[in-house]
Amino acid sequence: MTQMDVQAPDEGAPREQPDAVITMEDISIAFGGVQALDGVSLRLFPGEVHALMGENGAGKSTLIKALTGVYSIDSGRIVVGGEEHLFSTPAESLAAGISTVYQEVNLVPNLTVAENMFLGREPRRLGGIDSRAMNRQARATLQRLGIDVDPASVLGEHPIAVQQLVAIARAVDVECRVLILDEPTSSLDAGEAEKLFDVMRRLREQGVAILFVSHFLEQVYEVADRMTILRNGRLVEERLVKDTPRLQLVKLMIGRELETLERLEKETATSTDRAERPVLTAVGISRRGSLEATDLELYEGEVIGIAGLLGSGRTELARLLFGADTADHGELRVRSTKRRFRSPRHAIDRKIAFTSENRRAEGVVEDLTVADNMLLALQASRGWLRPIPQGTRARLVKEYMEALDIRPADPNALMRNLSGGNQQKVLLARWLMTQPEVLILDEPTRGIDIGAKAQIQQLVSDLSDRGLSVIFISAELEEVLRLADRLVVMRDRRKIDERHNAGVTVSDVMEIIAGEATAEAAVAEQEESRA
Repeated sequence: MTQMDVQAPDEGAPREQPDAVITMEDISIAFGGVQALDGVSLRLFPGEVHALMGENGAGKSTLIKALTGVYSIDSGRIVVGGEEHLFSTPAESLAAGISTVYQEVNLVPNLTVAENMFLGREPRRLGGIDSRAMNRQARATLQRLGIDVDPASVLGEHPIAVQQLVAIARAVDVECRVLILDEPTSSLDAGEAEKLFDVMRRLREQGVAILFVSHFLEQVYEVADRMTILRNGRLVEERLVKDTPRLQLVKLMIGRELETLERLEKETATSTDRAERPVLTAVGISRRGSLEATDLELYEGEVIGIAGLLGSGRTELARLLFGADTADHGELRVRSTKRRFRSPRHAIDRKIAFTSENRRAEGVVEDLTVADNMLLALQASRGWLRPIPQGTRARLVKEYMEALDIRPADPNALMRNLSGGNQQKVLLARWLMTQPEVLILDEPTRGIDIGAKAQIQQLVSDLSDRGLSVIFISAELEEVLRLADRLVVMRDRRKIDERHNAGVTVSDVMEIIAGEATAEAAVAEQEESRA
């Protein structure tokens, strides 16, 4: 299978067309010894919304940066309007008619809407800025896109959704042929997203090619015409959206076979084994633009596995439970006592621990030693004016290095010199030293070798057997099924299913994620498995 001839014609795949506004052929980019893109191709056609799909690390951002001149390509070619280009700066890409609107709005909030739209290219008259002409031109562009905003109003007075639309209007006003929207709906609610889609449809009708990056499957199926799927820096397929069932898309993105993996040897808790009261309860917790109202109960010694694609709300839920983000609505209860976590410190004081999916940015302190990294949380809980005695430090570090098999077994080694798996073990040790009752693990095995992964999975199983309650989040469905007593499945920032993990297969979970399993069918499957 070639990169562009991605499917046999009788399967409904798009055929080669001469009018592609952009063709990227066999793009490869490496950073050091890491191959970020390996011979990836992409075609964008005028008057089409093209979704770029793939899990985290698939290469989507790298491909966009290659197209916009942020990264130089090692091999391959980029053709725009029939002419080959080699972009070395974003300005060169913009000059070729390629505009980008990123997830975070990068405009100036204290300037007016019109001033933002024409920033750096203001119309001039008699040596000064012609504000009337600028407002008039801005109004015309906004009206053409169906955006009802006063161009003379201050941008910062508008909600983020309107600011996103203004950013698009600015991008379009430079006469772009291609508009790249990188996660534009990540901070928008459903109504705001629909306004964005209206603008996208208008642009499509005007012949603009739109590259749409989103982790929300429902949005892709609502607005996109064509999709390109990446996995691990390689092209999987280019397909028409209407010819691609959601379950098939999920399989292509994740690259998993539909098979049940053997679970770890542990007793699976049932409702009759649980303590009378849950350790942690969430009732209708939500955060605007982040997570819809969600309920959750976690019992002593239980592992709840949270499954879902990136962007489904998994991490957002974890951060609300830990106080890293503050919920707008709902309540949290710790052993039936209502609590409000305004910061992680409040959660830590209630014996709740959390390891972030972003190990490097939010966990590892690379320039500190293994021992210092390991003791950070415990020292913070004691207060910095009450240092941990040297004897206690040495004993705890030695105990946890041996228990978690951290290598090298040198407490004075710099954290930056450890492998990813051993860094993750140090972070687990950091939180286990605080003797938590609830441990929230967000992608604890991502990017580590299979041996370290198996050790961490076994550790989670052993900890739950000893009574620790665990919330385990992973994009690897086999891993979730291997560990969880109960499954919570999320999609598009909300919980869509919850079930006891008895006889559940990877296929079952993928069908739920893809939206092709009904609640009635799920109940029937559960009853059948119990029988």
